[in-house]
Amino acid sequence: MSGFLNRLGVRLAGDPKADRVVPPSGAAAWLTVLSAGAMAFLAVFALALSLATGRLADRWAGALSQSATVRISAPAEQMAAQTRLVLDILAVTPGVATARALDATETQALLAPWFGPDLPVESLPIPQLIEVTETGDGVDAEGLKLRLSAEVPGATLDDHQRWRRPLVAAAERLRSLGFLSLALIGGALAAMVTLAAQAALAANGQVIRTLRLVGARDIYIARAFVRRFTLRALAGAAGGTVAGMIAVALLPAAEEAGGFLTGLGFAGSGWFWPLAIPPFAAIVAFWATRAAALRTLREVQ
Repeated sequence: MSGFLNRLGVRLAGDPKADRVVPPSGAAAWLTVLSAGAMAFLAVFALALSLATGRLADRWAGALSQSATVRISAPAEQMAAQTRLVLDILAVTPGVATARALDATETQALLAPWFGPDLPVESLPIPQLIEVTETGDGVDAEGLKLRLSAEVPGATLDDHQRWRRPLVAAAERLRSLGFLSLALIGGALAAMVTLAAQAALAANGQVIRTLRLVGARDIYIARAFVRRFTLRALAGAAGGTVAGMIAVALLPAAEEAGGFLTGLGFAGSGWFWPLAIPPFAAIVAFWATRAAALRTLREVQ
């Protein structure tokens, strides 16, 4: 990759005077700059979404994979005895690090988002919840379920698998959509730059014929257009990337926003990833302009 970038830099800087043989491109030049800037701005957010959903999937997988919940449904007079029995079973179960019964205050806090903070937990037949933390080796969930059903029929083990799998799968799909968006943005940039280059070449048809008459080769003329559009795409993408990074930095923090999209943005070394967008835009513009220029020059007589 570095070797290709070096060769690309040599081609762009090899003959700076080549630009002078081609008149200014006018609207086509501004179209390239604005298109590259807009695409880079969107690419920053697509990249932020991809990285954030990746972190989200890892966080959900890690948070739920090492925990489980035992729910006890029993008459009030038997609840305390069954809770002690379940705790005794969990204490000798391999893979269980800790197990504790949630008190009324914690249960009320769990139900508050749905029923409000004034729910009378003590007067309602709410199941007793036991929070289980697993060791790195994990628990034999099927074996524990069978033992609980045999010794404490009112106890049910929830290992969070049915919650964890859909959440992690959704986050993975969002990450894939983010990368797909990056590919589509790159394709849209290539199309816009191609159209702008073709418009500039068509507008300078007479200049191209004159240059051929004085001995200029098509590759020399093509390089003049390629250099111009590549550098403008690079400049536009750099501006769009900076604007996008500033916009991402100004997003509300997770503690302030809450909800599903908390933490959308970059973290740590992830802030270096957007810096690859301008060089990528320059590469796309280089090949798109080169292909358009050579194709158009073959058609111009």
